[in-house]
Amino acid sequence: MAFIDYYKVLELNKTASDKDIKNAYRKLARKYHPDLNPNDATANKKFQELNEANEVLSDPEKRKKYDKYGENWQHGEAQEQQNRQQQYSRQSTTGGADSFGGADAFSGGDFSDFFQSMFGGAGGGGGRRTGYRGQDLNAELQLSLQDVMQTHKQTLTINGKNIRITIPAGIANGQTIKIAGHGGAGINGGPAGDLYIKFNIPADARFKRDGSNLYNTIKLDLYTAVLGGEITAETLSGKVKVKVKPETQNGTKVKLKGKGLPVYKKDTEFGDLYLTYDIQVPVNLSEKQKQLFEELSKS
Repeated sequence: MAFIDYYKVLELNKTASDKDIKNAYRKLARKYHPDLNPNDATANKKFQELNEANEVLSDPEKRKKYDKYGENWQHGEAQEQQNRQQQYSRQSTTGGADSFGGADAFSGGDFSDFFQSMFGGAGGGGGRRTGYRGQDLNAELQLSLQDVMQTHKQTLTINGKNIRITIPAGIANGQTIKIAGHGGAGINGGPAGDLYIKFNIPADARFKRDGSNLYNTIKLDLYTAVLGGEITAETLSGKVKVKVKPETQNGTKVKLKGKGLPVYKKDTEFGDLYLTYDIQVPVNLSEKQKQLFEELSKS
């Protein structure tokens, strides 16, 4: 069976520190994790190789043995066997505990024949398998401005799993929320990563948003602007009647209190809606209408 260069598997050299090994394993294991590479046999094989390399190099005793014998591992194993036999003989004559069995009696799992031959199996020699946190996942969810009006629930499908989330009223465009524990699965029994959802709220055709306040420009006919009256204005919660004062000027801004968006996570508090009047000059006037305007201009 062929020698496996565990340093090469982790893209390291033999002078790598424990921290270097940990970081390299974390980076590569996330890259090749089965959750992120479903039905990819090559990635799954690479992931197993990374686990095996980390099992050896992150354990001081295994790494020491691996570095000591290297490519001469077959001869080294014979020497190890002889050393163990001598240790057993000494312990037997002094009444010590048997050095065989116990921690060395385990199953190799997905580890290579090379590993099995050199170390006896996964976790041998009192070794450990370090657990690492799973990959954080990112998703984007599009909402309309109308969706932001009230707290509601939606179901997302992430990596084949349905996740039901609560979307708070008043959430902002580009805002990100974290769903703890719904990211990629942990490695070697480590905790799952988190899911981060970014909200995309496109510009609305009617309203411009600034925080919880809304802005809209509304057309106002000249006659109502001059004489005053009542108009109907749209809001996100329905249509409302608005009184117009006589002699209203073009560009006049009025505030409809509480007709904006909910304040984030405060469903009972609302921003305001600001209306700007765009006074429309009448066109296609009849001769009589023109005459009236002429008389008005002379008065």
